[in-house]
Amino acid sequence: MDRWNSQGRVDQQDVLAASGAGAGAGGRPAVATHARVAEATKLPARLRDVLCLNDFASVAKRRLPAAMYAYVSGWSEDGAAHRRNLRGFETRAFLPRVLVDIERRDLRTTLFGVEYASPFGIAPMGFSRMAAAHADEVLARAAAHAGVPFILSGASLTPLEVVRAAGPASWFQAYLPGDQARIDPMLDRVAKAGFDTLVINVDTAVHGQHEHAEKQGFRSPVKPSAQLAWQALSRPSWCWRVLGASLLTNRPLRFENMDAVAGPPVFSRTLVRDIGRRGALSWAHIDHIRRRWAGRLVLKGVLSAEDAVVAERAGVDGIIVSNHGGRQVDCAIGSLDALDAIAARVDTLVLMYDGGVRRGSDVLKAIRCGARFVFVGRPFLMACAAADAAGVAHALAMLKREVSTNMGLLGINRIDEVRNLELLRD
Repeated sequence: MDRWNSQGRVDQQDVLAASGAGAGAGGRPAVATHARVAEATKLPARLRDVLCLNDFASVAKRRLPAAMYAYVSGWSEDGAAHRRNLRGFETRAFLPRVLVDIERRDLRTTLFGVEYASPFGIAPMGFSRMAAAHADEVLARAAAHAGVPFILSGASLTPLEVVRAAGPASWFQAYLPGDQARIDPMLDRVAKAGFDTLVINVDTAVHGQHEHAEKQGFRSPVKPSAQLAWQALSRPSWCWRVLGASLLTNRPLRFENMDAVAGPPVFSRTLVRDIGRRGALSWAHIDHIRRRWAGRLVLKGVLSAEDAVVAERAGVDGIIVSNHGGRQVDCAIGSLDALDAIAARVDTLVLMYDGGVRRGSDVLKAIRCGARFVFVGRPFLMACAAADAAGVAHALAMLKREVSTNMGLLGINRIDEVRNLELLRD
């Protein structure tokens, strides 16, 4: 069984150290009561009051141009799907058990034969390099150091080969067109880079309406305007960190991973045409990819139980139940409600979850509803925008601590034991 750390591996001592547990009297893990205080003294000053994932938003907002913040924090149309994701967690509550010895809590989770230090990873996010310099590499390294997976988005602005080298535990999520002549070379490129898990995004046949971000000036393709120029000038540190880093490293802000070759810049007028034809992608293409791709194959964006059954029959290894964080179809079901229905229908398909996770208790609720693993996106990009590598490390540590704390308060020691707890709905 594989285990991952910053060099690609993690042993049991690393996991215990990361969770704040060490051997105490009688073989019990010692409780590191000073851990939070010690950690706080090492944080940048702007993170001293960041005590949960939601707290990163206010810090990121002060550092980002309004258009970029609106994109990272936003949703499609009226934000209904985004709110359904959050409400899915708010309306579910555990029935805790008491008088259980919970001093041997262990967050390790096995997924596809790989042992990870925590039951959550970092979800794919496009345009990340416009939120923080070298964001894709920063996220990949932080995830590898924490012993969890990071999924690189096909809409990223960093070559996938660079990110794979930075984080050997990374997966790649592709935005594939319904064109075999473009699919096959892309599969070859991903395999050559060393990725063993390919995630195909299946919920973006057309672009969702991001009205919230557009009102602040963020459009795809990005169109230079006086509004954007003023926003950038009002955030000189962002200009230096993001735009300056792009110039100094000679890495243009362009879509690097939409195809087997580098794609158009983010300011391209022909962007939609250049990365188009995703509306033609079908189950026939998934069958072809399954025959051609030797690694693990995952579909992200499945909400229908019927589609999950089709995926299982097609030989897909797993799916990420997701409504794209409420960033695509606004009239869609909440992701957690979809997970409930899908878990009741599939047998061997590995279920993962994405959407609205903000607390350690949310991670546990998703697992209780049938997920094997949970991915979190927006809060980690906010953390990266807020304080780069220090912010992401802080976010990962906080979420891990919250999962462990909630396990103790619920009366369980292992992640799989959460399935024995009763989960009630309001």
